[in-house]
Amino acid sequence: MGETIEIQAAEGQAEAYLTGTPGDPGVLFYVDAIGLRPQIEAMADRIAGWGYVVLAPHVFYRDGSAAELAPQGDLRDAGAREEFFASLGDRIPAYTPDRSEPDAEAWMGELRKHAGEGPVGVTGYCMGARLAVRTAGQFPGTVAAVGGFHGGGLVTDGEDSPHLAIPGSTAAYVFGHADQDQSMPPEQVAALGEVLAGAGRPHLNEVYEGASHGYTMADTSVYQEAGAERHYRELESLLGRTLR
Repeated sequence: MGETIEIQAAEGQAEAYLTGTPGDPGVLFYVDAIGLRPQIEAMADRIAGWGYVVLAPHVFYRDGSAAELAPQGDLRDAGAREEFFASLGDRIPAYTPDRSEPDAEAWMGELRKHAGEGPVGVTGYCMGARLAVRTAGQFPGTVAAVGGFHGGGLVTDGEDSPHLAIPGSTAAYVFGHADQDQSMPPEQVAALGEVLAGAGRPHLNEVYEGASHGYTMADTSVYQEAGAERHYRELESLLGRTLR
């Protein structure tokens, strides 16, 4: 359905996958730590099929092209996903707010060229959930919806903890946490719920039973169909009630 385009990001040219009918409401799609690849394109196409323009940028453009950074094997094979993550080095922790926030300006600017004039939604997976929350705080009055699925580290003790962006946002939130995810334990889920409630932000903050970190990703060994389909239902409902 879509096409790969080039965006002038904060520190160079970045690939992005763009899909949907021009003029429809916009959705910014933040990838998981595995990166931009056919699985992400298929997910973006599905969201676009609900009536949205979806932009999925290659956030790791500083480290190489999407093809250069993509897994070389099948992440559904035993041990392959774990081996890939062990090879990432500091790619994920290096993508700090001082990099992601200027990039978000570029992503939003590009999305606005193709989408309608109304509010936009942001959805993110794994590390992308953190980016989605931060982007909502960066663009209050523009971002009306945030979906965050199997996100890790959404509540930390750090000064740049993603949850600190929520009170300054104007978005409604849907979070789907994996109950077998050590990167988002129950106490952090509870703390996130307290922040959402205290900020008066409409939200769902739910834990998906039997789901592992990465449960939406059908090209990996941790894919869980029930959780993935539940996430699509919740995301479609969120976008429908906030962007239309």
